Formats: sequence, C-alpha cells, structure tokens
Amino acid sequence: MDRVALRGLRARGHHGVFPEEREKGQTFVVDLVLGLDTRPAAATDDLTRTVHYGVVAEEVVGIVEGDPVDLIETLAERIAQSCLAHEAVEEVEVCVHKPEAPITVPFDDVTVTITRSRA
Repeated sequence: MDRVALRGLRARGHHGVFPEEREKGQTFVVDLVLGLDTRPAAATDDLTRTVHYGVVAEEVVGIVEGDPVDLIETLAERIAQSCLAHEAVEEVEVCVHKPEAPITVPFDDVTVTITRSRA
C-alpha cells in the first residue's frame, strides 16, 4: 500500500474534560498517513483517481474546530472516519497532538495515535 502523509495540520479546538479547556480552547496538531493505491492516479495523471489531500486537510481542520469532545481519542476517531470516507483511502493513521494539555509537570507533547482501515 502506498502512503500519502500530511504532517502538522494545526487548528484551534475546545476539546478536553476541564471547563477552562472548553472555554479558552487550545491548539491541536494532527498528523495523517493515508494508505491507498496511487498507481491508478500515477498511470493517468488524474487527481480523481487518488485522494485530494487539500480537501482532507480542510476536513480535518473543520473537525478540530468543530463540536468539542472530552477525549482526543474521540477526536482521532472522528478524523479517521472522515478520512476513510474518501473512496481511495483504504487505511489511515491519525496522530492527534495536544501540546498545551493541562499537565502540572514539564512536558513536550501529549499524543494519541490510532490506525483504522476499511477491513
């Protein structure tokens, strides 16, 4: 399976279990790896035979900016299902970063990574 990756998609969302997270919001970063067969598109040089990663990026940002959820696990699942809705995408790996998580000790990042497929 071939891979198309989008790294570092940034959007402001209001996800989290604490009231201040819901009120203030914070930046979330999403990395995607889309699994698909790129041969049909490469053979014909036809965008309609692959996944339009610009559209996927806009959809992901819309999900992050959309309805709040408590858990980034839920956010990752919503993003994965959106990606799999694209006909060419057979598999997706979603990594949601929450670099501003309300943790009381020094840290660099919090991530949740999931892999989903049509099978």
